Amino acid sequence: MMHQFRTLFAAFVAFCALFAAAPAFAQQTTGGGRLHVDIEEGHLNPMPVAAPDFLAASPAAQQIGRDVASVIRADLERSALFRPIDQQAFIERIGDLNVPPRFADWKIIDAQALVVGQVTPLPDGRVRIEFRLWDVFAEQSLAGFQYATTPDNWRRIAHRIADQIYEQLTGERGYFDTRIVFVSESGPRTRRIKRLMVMDQDGANPFFLTGQDAMVLTPRFSPSAQMITYMSFETGAPRVFLYNLETNRREVLGDFPGMTFSPRFNPDGSGVVFTLDMNGNSEIFSMDLRSRQRVRLTNQPAIDTSPSYSPDGSQITFNSDRGGTPQIYVMNRDGSGQRRISFGDGRYSTPVWSPRGDLIAFTRQGNGRFAIGVMRPDGSGERILTESYLDEAPTWSPNGRVIMFFREERGRGPRLWSVDLTGRNLRPVSTQTDASDPAWSPLLP
Repeated sequence: MMHQFRTLFAAFVAFCALFAAAPAFAQQTTGGGRLHVDIEEGHLNPMPVAAPDFLAASPAAQQIGRDVASVIRADLERSALFRPIDQQAFIERIGDLNVPPRFADWKIIDAQALVVGQVTPLPDGRVRIEFRLWDVFAEQSLAGFQYATTPDNWRRIAHRIADQIYEQLTGERGYFDTRIVFVSESGPRTRRIKRLMVMDQDGANPFFLTGQDAMVLTPRFSPSAQMITYMSFETGAPRVFLYNLETNRREVLGDFPGMTFSPRFNPDGSGVVFTLDMNGNSEIFSMDLRSRQRVRLTNQPAIDTSPSYSPDGSQITFNSDRGGTPQIYVMNRDGSGQRRISFGDGRYSTPVWSPRGDLIAFTRQGNGRFAIGVMRPDGSGERILTESYLDEAPTWSPNGRVIMFFREERGRGPRLWSVDLTGRNLRPVSTQTDASDPAWSPLLP
């Protein structure tokens, strides 16, 4: 039964990749105990999932059990693929994790999947958090894992469990145990303070990485999620920095005669590609982080910027106005084979390659509006996902199914939003301050 869901989910994903001109819906229904998904007009009718609060004996463990289940439900609900069922509807009250549930009770409330768990304090002060995932209609166990961790690490374990559930039910890796780095904005518009901030993908656990003394822009995670590269005015001139999250040590990438900006790591984290402006001419360079040797990749009397590697590192997409207006280009990693791929109406910018390699996300500006869209690496299949007064700076979830960006409405500061590849699941992302320039981390190690 769950295999059918996974198969149909895969079909739905493949359908999205086809960029059908007409919007399409995927709907999951049940009938006679048989689960299937019908693709109709564009979004997935979410699967009903029951996730009771996790079992626990002591009051402290009970609170962790409630919190873990709450984060799991929230993660699954935000994906738009699942619909957590209100606990008030539950008929059976789970009392023993090791006893199979009364499936008939869960079928009555139309739960397709059931998540049950338990929190147990350990003698060394840690807690054991374990869970089971059940296919209700097949009456089969799909997964079961346990984690021993410190009590204050419960939220991360909840995200890992949500990732396990997502993978079991869709066949694709989840994206919940991840972080977002972004530019936190505060103060009046004429004296804006822009600092680096990191938080969990759901907005929890935010903290600043930099102070108020220097403006920062375009932060990007390394493939290991341990390093961040960004542009800062800390030394007076725009410079690319590297920030080690383990040591809190930061350093300038290099002392160049012009300003450096728009940095991004290569796929194995051994190098960085960035823009260097010399005498008003912006060109793209790559740099090996061990030798600090740099290689010039573009050579045009135009603005070449915003480079982003393909997942296999063989190609780079970038932004250039060499044709008269900003457009998206692709070149080989050594700078050869440069070719334009965007030909639609408007000005294209901020291209970023999907982790799956199948799409490039971009910002398009035209007729006084900004849009976030995607196209194939050859420029075909362009599709707009969002549009507003100002939408900009897309970044991909590690599984390549969700895009985060920032939106600025007239008269208001920028905020973070996310949207999936159907363009239907558009949601605000909670931040403590105004926020721009988000960058999504890989799954955390």
